Amino acid sequence: MEESWSRAIKGLTELRGFLGLSPREESSPQAVAAAEAANAETLLPDEKEFQNAAKTNNLDTMERLFKRKVNINAVNDLKRTALHFAVAGNHLSSVDFLLCHKARVDIADKHGLTAVHLAAWSGNLDIMLMLIKAGADQKAKNQEGKNVLHFAAQNNNVRIVQYFIQDLHLTDLNKPDENGRKPFLLAAGMGHVEMINELISLNLVTSEKDNQGNTALHLAAKNGHSEVVEILLQQWEEINELNQNEETPFYLAVEGGHEKCAELLLEAGSDINTSNKHNISALHIATENEHTSLVTFLISKNIHLHPKPEQKYSALHLAIMKNNLAVVNSLIDSNHNINALDQRHQTPLHLAADLGNVEAVEILLKAGCNLNIMDQQGKTALAVASRSNHALIVDMIIKAERYFKWKQEHLRSGGNLPNETLSFKQDHKAQTKQIRSSLWNLSYNQLKIQEWKKVAQFWQFTDDQIKAIEEQWTGKKGYKEHGHRMFLIWLHGVLLAGQNPVKHLYEDLRRGGFQQLAEKIRAENNAGIESKKCTIL
Repeated sequence: MEESWSRAIKGLTELRGFLGLSPREESSPQAVAAAEAANAETLLPDEKEFQNAAKTNNLDTMERLFKRKVNINAVNDLKRTALHFAVAGNHLSSVDFLLCHKARVDIADKHGLTAVHLAAWSGNLDIMLMLIKAGADQKAKNQEGKNVLHFAAQNNNVRIVQYFIQDLHLTDLNKPDENGRKPFLLAAGMGHVEMINELISLNLVTSEKDNQGNTALHLAAKNGHSEVVEILLQQWEEINELNQNEETPFYLAVEGGHEKCAELLLEAGSDINTSNKHNISALHIATENEHTSLVTFLISKNIHLHPKPEQKYSALHLAIMKNNLAVVNSLIDSNHNINALDQRHQTPLHLAADLGNVEAVEILLKAGCNLNIMDQQGKTALAVASRSNHALIVDMIIKAERYFKWKQEHLRSGGNLPNETLSFKQDHKAQTKQIRSSLWNLSYNQLKIQEWKKVAQFWQFTDDQIKAIEEQWTGKKGYKEHGHRMFLIWLHGVLLAGQNPVKHLYEDLRRGGFQQLAEKIRAENNAGIESKKCTIL
């Protein structure tokens, strides 16, 4: 990927450094102290005081020190002179003083910055004229190959550009810097509307690419400068040009989360289904970067939802990885294939189960995903959840398997589904508190070892379901917890079927040959512990 824009302007943001810091240092007390200590090693006391006076436009101090024969061209550890600081601070009187006293105008600091570069960056035309009159090199370049035109374009200083192009006719300054960027590209990347319009009027517009293959449109879109994008679209015929990463301007706008730019480019004819050289689509990158509103926008514009064969995973897989439930819901509501397979032959449910993402599992189960698909290792989502020791998700998937089986049989027999809210998560409702308490007591105080499995088999729990419950081993008495989980899974199905759980439990235990357990339930019921029908909201 392209380097961040802040690195492209290194050597300029360093203007704050002219207050005493090196270009990449932060303005912390430690950095200030380090810079001052470094200066003390390279400057004599009078020279240091003179530079500080230039920074603060203190002419009295500068005059006093000059009379003491101070070296006005002394450089600090960054090779900066008093003139650098005076120009950077826009101190016209200090600049005039220094030039009148024959200060050298072309000394470059350790980054190659001269006084004319600083004047171009700050946009002070009066200072620029003074420097040019004093013989400053108008075509000087810094270490990144930037000249005054680059600096002025980068900081939106139109008067400086007009002076060099219209007055001095130095059109040969319109060259690429070391990154391959002409002033037009720099202005576009910074979003300077006024500068872009001025460069167009001066016929300095360019469709050339930088060293990474980016046009001005790429850079403006990448940084979210919609006004500049709108202007550039009037200059561009080919808007689907690719940079070195095979990214279009539209792709970069989506990657950066810039919906307005993406919309403008799409209206102009950009390919919404574009992918980069790594086969990552715009939908994928918006999902990965969690640009939720952009995902919704792309879906509304009918972007392809299904992954291509060469892609490692679907957008839904990515949304699960990011735990972005809003995107998960948007994709499912838009008929994204909820059973799409990734490179490991895993569905989104496999992935959510492996990650222990309860909310995502709930969404996928309610959407009716296929619970029988196996991954490359021959494991279903249930087996994956069990292997990863996610007991809550194991129970949720078993609830779903049993519910959908019951639903299919119930509808086939002509029955109607109860009007109940579907959920597979743990039940914490007050209406079921009594029956859940009874089931806890039954599991932890009445169940014998291996007995829960017999009950589960009677209720037609599959071998895989029993194995998945049992795999979460919690010690020698873990069978009690396993039994409790099994009872709660059973309760979930009974409640969704609209049946009386107490009556159903008593009758089932008697039919299954568990007389002692049945009598315990009956005794609790007769004692009034659970005398009312338990319902589910």
